[in-house]
Amino acid sequence: MKTIKNLLFGLLIFSALSTTAQGKPFEVKVTGEGDPILLFPGFACTGEVWDATVVELSKEYECHVFTFAGFGDVAAIEKPWLPKIKEGVVSYISENKLENPVLLGHSLGGALALWMAAEGNSYKELIIVDALPSTGALMMPDFKSEYMVYDSPYNKQLLAMNDTDFEAMVVQMASGMTKEKSNQEIIKNWMILADRETYVYGYTDLLKLDLREDLSKINAPVTILATTEPYGLEMAKSTYDLQYKPLAEYTIDFANGSSHFIMYDQPQWFIKNLKNALKN
Repeated sequence: MKTIKNLLFGLLIFSALSTTAQGKPFEVKVTGEGDPILLFPGFACTGEVWDATVVELSKEYECHVFTFAGFGDVAAIEKPWLPKIKEGVVSYISENKLENPVLLGHSLGGALALWMAAEGNSYKELIIVDALPSTGALMMPDFKSEYMVYDSPYNKQLLAMNDTDFEAMVVQMASGMTKEKSNQEIIKNWMILADRETYVYGYTDLLKLDLREDLSKINAPVTILATTEPYGLEMAKSTYDLQYKPLAEYTIDFANGSSHFIMYDQPQWFIKNLKNALKN
């Protein structure tokens, strides 16, 4: 009997340690009252990217602002990162009894919203901010999802990179994501603060995700707020038309001259079009 008790105690301790090690896939800050909107940030960003947006939306809506594991001060989780994020958000909606929420996602967050909707879940509306169903296909002409693996030379290089070289890399990346230096600094700092393995393997998860054929399964209305930089309006239109072709119906508006972070580059345009999407 004593042996059985010791075994059970050991199993309980192991279970508790496993839960702690696994951690939460995100943290959520809730602001405002009304119909629920879930706000997903882009890769490496914290929920603070939505601060100005929440000031406006929380006047009429209940805003659930996410920061994903491994970013900001949220502890990292074990890979596969993005599938656990998606499963966690679906559970969060169910546990909090959020009926037909609006999903608002930027970049990675937009891809996450598309993925959730393509699995047949019920959402009032999707608002996708400069995001594609296949980021990998945009970056690689001969893209195939199975090419994206964790154990790659590029990933090993990023993991081994010293802090100085990594900072130099993300400074260059941030400079093309938004116009103003102060906002570039914010984005750069988020990237530096990110857990390195999450940054590397989580981005592999994003590149691996290819939702193009699954778009036809989405029943919720979809509004896309897209940018034109750095390639111009015609190239942007061509890219979105090609990737979203399987989606039966959607509305798209382009923020001419804006880089990736529309909410920073054209905040008035962004809020105006965001509110229009919600009302229509």
